[in-house]
Amino acid sequence: MDDEQVFPNDLDEETLFVVSQTFKALSDPTRIRILNLLFEKEYSVNEIAENLKLRQSTVSHQLRFLKNLRLVKYRREGTSIYYSHDDEHVINVLQQMIKHALHH
Repeated sequence: MDDEQVFPNDLDEETLFVVSQTFKALSDPTRIRILNLLFEKEYSVNEIAENLKLRQSTVSHQLRFLKNLRLVKYRREGTSIYYSHDDEHVINVLQQMIKHALHH
């Protein structure tokens, strides 16, 4: 079977839910911008807001959504919290889609 991937014909409910939630996460431009930024390195909420010219409350809300899907993770350093991406596969899909859109 060369490099062909084999996908099951019938997906269980949990798999369907995880896949649909991941695509839901990637369907929002703000979340795409945040994940794309976090591809480079980790950032605090304030740094994300400054870089993307967004309100801090907007960034916090979107990070909470992404964290619940385990697409971002965080670490605490003193009083600061730093976020980074937490799913290499999803980041790869996102990067491929961005490249595809740029060359389309």
